[in-house]
Amino acid sequence: MASRSCTNLLELASGLLDIPCTPSPRTLPRVMTVPGIISDVDSYCNDGGDSDADSSVCRERKIVVANMLPLHAKRDPETGKWCFSLDEDSILLQLKDGFSSETEVVYVGSLKAEIDGSEQEEVAQKLLEEFNCVPTFLPSDLQKKFYLGFCKRQLWPLFHYMLPMCPDHGDRFDRSLWQAYVSANKIYADKVMEVINPEDDCVWVHDYHLMVLPTFLRKQYYRIKLGFFLHSPFPSSEIYRTLTVRDEILRGLLNCDLIGFHTFDYARHFLSCCSRMLGLDYESKRGHIGLDYFGRTVYIKILPVGVHMGRLESSLNLPSTTAKIKEIQEQFKGKKVILGIDDMDIFKGISLKLLAVEQLLQQNPELQGKIVLVQIVNPARGFGKDVQEAKNETYLTARRINKVYGSPDYEPVILIDRPVSHCEKSAYYAVAECCIVNAVRDGMNLVPYKYIVCRQGTPHMNEALGTTEDSPRTSMLVVSEFIGCSPSLSGAIRVNPWDIDAVSDALNLAITMSKSEKQLRHEKHYRYVSSHDVAYWARSFSQDLDRACRDHYSKRCWGIGLGLRFRVVSLSPNFRKLSVDHIVSAYKRTTRRAIFLDYDGTVIPQTSIIKSPSPEVLSMMNSLCKDPKNTVFIVSGRSRTSLSDWFASCEMLGIAAEHGYFLRWDRTSEWETSLVAADLDWKEIVEPVMRLYTEATDGSNIESKESALVWHHQDADPDFGSCQAKELLDHLENVLANEPALVKRGQHIVEVKPQGVSKGLVAEKVLLRMVNDGKPPDFVMCIGDDRSDEDMFESILSTVASPLLPSPPEIFACTVGRKPSKAKYYLDDAVDVVKLLQGLAIASNPKPRHLPHIQVSFESAFDSVM
Repeated sequence: MASRSCTNLLELASGLLDIPCTPSPRTLPRVMTVPGIISDVDSYCNDGGDSDADSSVCRERKIVVANMLPLHAKRDPETGKWCFSLDEDSILLQLKDGFSSETEVVYVGSLKAEIDGSEQEEVAQKLLEEFNCVPTFLPSDLQKKFYLGFCKRQLWPLFHYMLPMCPDHGDRFDRSLWQAYVSANKIYADKVMEVINPEDDCVWVHDYHLMVLPTFLRKQYYRIKLGFFLHSPFPSSEIYRTLTVRDEILRGLLNCDLIGFHTFDYARHFLSCCSRMLGLDYESKRGHIGLDYFGRTVYIKILPVGVHMGRLESSLNLPSTTAKIKEIQEQFKGKKVILGIDDMDIFKGISLKLLAVEQLLQQNPELQGKIVLVQIVNPARGFGKDVQEAKNETYLTARRINKVYGSPDYEPVILIDRPVSHCEKSAYYAVAECCIVNAVRDGMNLVPYKYIVCRQGTPHMNEALGTTEDSPRTSMLVVSEFIGCSPSLSGAIRVNPWDIDAVSDALNLAITMSKSEKQLRHEKHYRYVSSHDVAYWARSFSQDLDRACRDHYSKRCWGIGLGLRFRVVSLSPNFRKLSVDHIVSAYKRTTRRAIFLDYDGTVIPQTSIIKSPSPEVLSMMNSLCKDPKNTVFIVSGRSRTSLSDWFASCEMLGIAAEHGYFLRWDRTSEWETSLVAADLDWKEIVEPVMRLYTEATDGSNIESKESALVWHHQDADPDFGSCQAKELLDHLENVLANEPALVKRGQHIVEVKPQGVSKGLVAEKVLLRMVNDGKPPDFVMCIGDDRSDEDMFESILSTVASPLLPSPPEIFACTVGRKPSKAKYYLDDAVDVVKLLQGLAIASNPKPRHLPHIQVSFESAFDSVM
């Protein structure tokens, strides 16, 4: 049963921010529960993820959540009332073109204006009725700490690779700002809950401002259809791991069904962080990258956003745009225009761009008077000393260049630092011979796309300018390799913005390149940009989100974890936790029992430093073995020497070592060796290969067994170790193609063992011997935690179906950890296994005198490990 969304989270901020836990949300007339009757539904009445609010079958609906609503707000000077209009340039508004005309889109976010508390109710109703928008109305103090504080001073610099190495270079982590971030995300989630129909609606969350919001929504609705798209870069794990709340943010994103990134680099960094910090593995599933997260598959989407073709083309068709184009052409007659359009901030590389132009003019005197850089400076989105320093440097550099290389009638650098209309920007795009985007780090940056579309022009614009329809279109792009659009622009000249020489050379190449080559590059870019527009991006994301959510109702769900550690465990409806009472009941009514236990990760925790069994485990094993009704086996990949030494006190315990290559029925029996795998000459081939990879992989080692060789990389770098393991697997499979050996990859290992040896064969051998001895089993229990144990589960199921057994036994195949398995049952961790064995030991000996009290922690191992 999920706890209320505000539990534990707003309490974090209560001591520092005067923000009460949001009361029962203002309900909106939205959900139709009876045909013709619209009722108010309070989302807080839903106290569990599986009791989602009743759905109504109407039109498809998508809820788009972002920091800001796609609206302009201003007061009417005459009436004093608030007036609102749609922001046609907002990508949130433009993405609607990717949905069908029947789809209703609801927006949740903040307004760009501060609304007085007495007006909020009226404004909220107006926005909902006229624009389908739900405003969040964050308190002023919270808004500053959330947006200007945590988002702009901590997340945004970090995501752009700027670490707070000293007080003058970024802000150190501030717990109160983090609490404000959590509190703001909670308020956004509350607003979504006011309007959502959780069984039918899709929620699409945008950007780094709302990365823990998914946790609040998933906590309330276990099967919510939830997507997230990050519009900024995602830093490498070496940068991201410095964030104090790194795990909370990763878990927040993993509560989505689909996470979108502009480039593979950003996605790769995110996956690396999940691997290194949360221990999660990912794989490609039929072309889609998926992360397994407690039984849920979280899919990764890689697709850069596009531009709105219609918006740009309609702007080009305006008479004001045509007039501005003619004016610019006249102003720069006889000169080649290089265009830059950037926000004023430290990551856009404006000053580096100016230095490159300065060097271009210095090294190519013939270009003086023939080229001009027009740099349009958009207003800064943040404030602070860094922004002011960047602005001062830009102006100083521009003045120096104009003083040295300019003349009374020529300025090589023109800075336009004022509000520039959409039409004027389109005009500059259309005229510019070359466009340069020199950012040192940027999430996407659509300036190159807009430039390409405007250079293509429209029939109406061509007619107004007197240009023929078949005249060739050209464009040249110089783009930083550190921006998100760079990989999609294969015809652009890519540069390292820090390399002034390279940028200068790139500009020279761009303006001197032949017209035919410019045309070919332009045509290639235009084909991509026109076909991968914002509608294509939104449609593709929506389709992948539907695909990611299609199995929601085919699995059982549980919510686990408190606060921001909350996540949903999603498993097959036939897969359930093994109850101690249930198995003890079956244990007591049976008389011929077979018990198979894995060792590492099952009887003792995988992470335990001490690998030998505890006295409590030995005592329980003895109790089980001494019961004449039981046949008990430890089936492990460990060597026979270790296992026989550790379990020397268990006289009646059977041991299968090295996955069954060696088998002993009890302590007095001789070791039996697998007859199918007597040839071990292949070890002479394998050992040199493994040694080679060990020398090349710091933290790896080789374990030599009598029948097998194992390469361990648990202590190596996670990414490099995994990469080397894949390579070693491929290498060994090639060299052992004609040898009687099997190469298998396990958890942090690559193992080579004889063919025909497996834990499954051990289980089959033991069960058949019981049948031949006239004691066919009526109870079979098998517990294990890794891939090799799946062979046992499969073997047991097939063996007990044999006609040799007079009646099918009760089977308890159980995996350790909630994960996909051939077993029907699971236990959370080794602690649960010990608790279960304790229950069985007590059932074998109702009044045990030698069983000490065993301390069992009920804290889930997921919380301790994850």
